[in-house]
Amino acid sequence: MLTCLEIHDMILVDQLELEFRPGLNVLTGETGAGKSILLDCLGFVLGWNVQAGMLRNPEGFGEVSASFDLSDGHPVLETLDSIGVPGTSQLLLRRRLRPNGRTVAYVNDRRCTLETLRDVSGGLVEIVGQRHDRGLLDPGFHLNLLDQFAGTDLSSVKCNWDNWRDCREHLEAARAQVDRDRRETEFLRHAAGELDELAPRDGEAERLDQERRLMRAAERIRDDVSRAWNSLGSQGAEGQITQAIGWLNGARTEAVGRLESAFEALDRALEELALAEREIADCLEIFDYSPSDLEEVEERLFALRRLARKHDVDPDRLPEVRESIQTRLAAVEGTEAEISDLAEKLRSAETSYRAEAAQLSERRRSAGHQLDSMMLGELPSLKLQNARFRTDLDDAPAGPKGSDAVRFLAATNPGMPAGPLDRIASGGELSRFLLALKACLATNFEPNLLVFDEIDRGVGGATANAVGRRLATLSQRTQVLVVTHSPQVAACADHHFLVSKFDVEPRGGSTSVDVARLDPEKRIDELARMLSGSEITGEARAAARALLSGQ
Repeated sequence: MLTCLEIHDMILVDQLELEFRPGLNVLTGETGAGKSILLDCLGFVLGWNVQAGMLRNPEGFGEVSASFDLSDGHPVLETLDSIGVPGTSQLLLRRRLRPNGRTVAYVNDRRCTLETLRDVSGGLVEIVGQRHDRGLLDPGFHLNLLDQFAGTDLSSVKCNWDNWRDCREHLEAARAQVDRDRRETEFLRHAAGELDELAPRDGEAERLDQERRLMRAAERIRDDVSRAWNSLGSQGAEGQITQAIGWLNGARTEAVGRLESAFEALDRALEELALAEREIADCLEIFDYSPSDLEEVEERLFALRRLARKHDVDPDRLPEVRESIQTRLAAVEGTEAEISDLAEKLRSAETSYRAEAAQLSERRRSAGHQLDSMMLGELPSLKLQNARFRTDLDDAPAGPKGSDAVRFLAATNPGMPAGPLDRIASGGELSRFLLALKACLATNFEPNLLVFDEIDRGVGGATANAVGRRLATLSQRTQVLVVTHSPQVAACADHHFLVSKFDVEPRGGSTSVDVARLDPEKRIDELARMLSGSEITGEARAAARALLSGQ
């Protein structure tokens, strides 16, 4: 329930604090007094788009706040929890308008986005009227309204739709991949054959390049190593050391031990020379290449490099290319087998979706009949006893909300075909259709506040009285706020507010809007004014009292 609306420096409102109560709240006043301004300010704090000229002082700030009392378990509490705003029985929406046209929104004094403000306010207030309610007049929203009336849970059909869509996308992707792979199969098989024949190994190209460089230098290296080996053998250092040992043996006895260290050193030298000779001999064997060995290495290396250029990779990555091509070839066969499985899954998903959508259509059809029956009972009380209403269901492309298209149709005269609401009804008839439809739809979904903007337009007398009585009945289930020019409607109110303009002296005579709650006597004066015009007569007051006493 809306408990308070505060407006500061918006349009023609200087400062205004307006308290509302349960039941039927009515706003009246002369044409141009500012009733629509109050609704525009309410729409502003609910998240409507900013209209030109909404800021009263172009160099200052404007602000509107709306306070609500929430019942236990109200759906808005879940919305607040989902956005991280602590939810209590008291809710405050606030929105400020800056001179540059930008706005700042708050929910329970926590700053939020405009989208969040709209999500929260959408479960609190509905505004109905010929210039506001697009949901009732626009067939694009009728499906949602019927589901709202029926309390339909769309989660199952949406889940089946998502599964069907995913299966379709996977199958299409698999078929596209098979088509691409089939076009490449010949190349892949040829490339795989070349790589299988060559059988590249990890690091092979670098090893072969080093080996080739070694082979090319082998002849020069072998000559140098051979000379070194010869210089150490029996004709070289080894022979000379052996000869030196023989010479020293002749003097060994007479030297009286002075040559023992020399003998030991020469023995060690012979051992090291023997080790060096073995190492050099091994090296000579390694460098013992034939020209055919070099040719074989070079051919292998050139083959690796040629294939690497063909695949635009480094030669050492050829084993990866080989594995990748083999994987792709295997995938072609695997994907072709997978397509059959995906096609079966798609058929199963479509069958499940169609079955769920058919059940949903039946639930909607049943709810449509129920709504039609309720409307049939509502219309006579609004002086539309000859009118007819029908909920029309037709096939629509499959989607997450099923496969139905819904339109609300009406006929106001016997024998006339039913047509769209906004095309077959006059202004007064349309207002009453909107009231009846909203009353029926509110049965299963009641916001805290229903606002009717001149819902009685184009009607008067007994018809206006019927509209007022229906609004009063509706207000027993939910809080209702009505902007009206009809005294018959105003007389049905639980709480009557008068909207008027006055001059603000401190502001140099500028105009502002004021709203006053009317006591019983002032209420009679206002009803008399609505009945007779600017001059309130005794007869008008008597008629006003009669209206009030008849409620």
